[in-house]
Amino acid sequence: MIGGGDMRTTWDRIVHAVSFEVSGLLILTLLGSWGLGYPMAEIGTVALVGTTLAMVWVYIYNLAFDRVLVRLTGALRKPLWLRVVHAMLFEAGLLIILLPFIAWHLDIGFIEAFWLDLSMAAFYLLYAFAFNWAYDLLFPPGPVEKRG
Repeated sequence: MIGGGDMRTTWDRIVHAVSFEVSGLLILTLLGSWGLGYPMAEIGTVALVGTTLAMVWVYIYNLAFDRVLVRLTGALRKPLWLRVVHAMLFEAGLLIILLPFIAWHLDIGFIEAFWLDLSMAAFYLLYAFAFNWAYDLLFPPGPVEKRG
């Protein structure tokens, strides 16, 4: 417990991560196959590996982000500008993690893999913003007390 109040439970974080990744995986596989011209099996594999790594990363990243946020502000409230920063930092970290796999699996150079990774990051940047905002509205975190 941080600051004597409630934060999201481990179970809530798992539900958040799984629902985020499953919906994103379906949307990305369809868009990647249709819009980028990659075979569905190939882009689906990239999306599935990306989803698996992202599920681990989202748990670690959001837990660390929330702890820092509570330590600095005493609350979990994220105004619009902070939601933008939150999503951008998450995607930057994931981009770095996924780049080598994309290049290897699709047998493409790092520049092409970078642009594909960046395209997927752009998709997830918008998707993460919308999904997390909706999740917080539908399932608000508990109150947090600032340490005194």
